[in-house]
Amino acid sequence: MRRAPWVLWVLAASCVHHVEAGAPVAPQAVRLLGATLERETSALKELRTDLEVDTDFERTPHVIATGETGLLRADGARFTLAGDEAGTKEVFIDNFILLEVVLPDGRVTAKVVVGYVDGVSQGKERIDMLGQQTFTLGPKEVSLETIVPEHGQFRLRATALDIGGVGRVSDVFVLVSPRAEAAADELR
Repeated sequence: MRRAPWVLWVLAASCVHHVEAGAPVAPQAVRLLGATLERETSALKELRTDLEVDTDFERTPHVIATGETGLLRADGARFTLAGDEAGTKEVFIDNFILLEVVLPDGRVTAKVVVGYVDGVSQGKERIDMLGQQTFTLGPKEVSLETIVPEHGQFRLRATALDIGGVGRVSDVFVLVSPRAEAAADELR
């Protein structure tokens, strides 16, 4: 028995499993770091001895503050940094923030530094810098798209660090927005 080609196509198409997309990402702001007062570096007793900074000052950075988000969902989302929940304030950091992407099983899959620093190494690994070398990051200026996974869940861990003089950090929020909404904002 011979069947018309369109009948075979209809039968094949009906066997395809339809996968529905997950719920769209809801815009949200997640606090990553709380603001700290300016302090002399010598008053910051905790050190990150696993890191080495290219500097004429102290090569081992002092910890100003640490923070970590809860689980974030990467699917269809864009992640940027800002100094407030509305995404209108700058982030200030003296000297820099180490950002680490942590999977639910605890593995760190990516890390970068943002802020004012010439170079940072962890062992033999040089950590990439994201954004401009500056103490002040504009609201939504730093996009985390190059380090977060495309799909699945992750946490973002931040360590604000100082290498001499005084250290402080402003509030730091991770702004989560749908990629389509973020693209529309960029076109304006």
